[in-house]
Amino acid sequence: MVDGHVLPKVIQVGPNVYGAAFHLMKLLPAQFILTSAIETGELTPGTTVVETTSGTFGLGLAMVCRLKGIPLVLVGDPAIEPPLRRRLEALGARVSIVSGPALHARGVQQARLDRVARIQARLGSYFTPGQYDNPLNPVSYGAVAELLLESMGTFDALVCPVGSGGSSSGIGSYLRALNPRMKLIGVDTPGSVLFGAPAGSRQLRGLGNGLVPPVLEHTLFDEVHWLDASVAFRATRRLHAEHCLYMGPTSGAAHHVAEWYARRNPDLRVVALFPDEGHRYTNTVHNDVWLRRNGHLTAPWPDGPRTLDHPAEVAGDWSRFAWNRRTREDVVALKEGVSA
Repeated sequence: MVDGHVLPKVIQVGPNVYGAAFHLMKLLPAQFILTSAIETGELTPGTTVVETTSGTFGLGLAMVCRLKGIPLVLVGDPAIEPPLRRRLEALGARVSIVSGPALHARGVQQARLDRVARIQARLGSYFTPGQYDNPLNPVSYGAVAELLLESMGTFDALVCPVGSGGSSSGIGSYLRALNPRMKLIGVDTPGSVLFGAPAGSRQLRGLGNGLVPPVLEHTLFDEVHWLDASVAFRATRRLHAEHCLYMGPTSGAAHHVAEWYARRNPDLRVVALFPDEGHRYTNTVHNDVWLRRNGHLTAPWPDGPRTLDHPAEVAGDWSRFAWNRRTREDVVALKEGVSA
């Protein structure tokens, strides 16, 4: 499974830009966490795995649990479209969708975590991988860092879409230890609170978060970009049209930022993570009718990002902020007039 599905292929997508293209990136932490739990005795035969997911981590868990014969309950929200839900259920997972007032009262992620807690209480015997706070999530990505080093040697910048923070923190910390000058650039979306921007609704799911996961190491990041859904979706289509890479929208967002950064720094080699393939998005992001109906084809195309003085100013289609390897608390304090 590891060689065939987990590790990415490194593909050149520009004069000084490379993409680490995954079949399904979150299959890696899913396999790593479950295998470790079996080896340590935390996950025993007959124990049910229970987890919250917006889709890709849940799919990774479903694949591993199916192969290992482990019962699985996944708690999601309407971002799990019917085709993905059918795929999860075909792999043997029981899928519980949180919807309605709970999503608005508590926020998407917290509402799902509340549902997970209720299911755990009913089960009694369970194992929760905990992608948001399990340190094995970032540790699992050491294999990707090693692959990048084997494929490319040292390089100058890594561009990562950020959701749980596992891949960016895991790969970033591994490579930074070997090359302290390497830049780590995070890609987020408006409405996400990960890097101190105002909370709000997010059209671009899989990128950003409504809570701040403990596994996210803010002090690794040199700069952060926020892309809205329209820019990310159209960038995803460009990635396919120009490089024949049929990927999901977080990949399009990462490539868009990497391409911009590489143009500004032509002597540097830049690597971007492309987390998943585009098959889940065939009827949405890769469908002109859907894009046009939702206004994404007519939205203005930005020439570049607006540089911010603080993440609280995030708005519009594309923004960037010089994070400069600070803690989230230090950056938030800047806006409050407190010395960082």
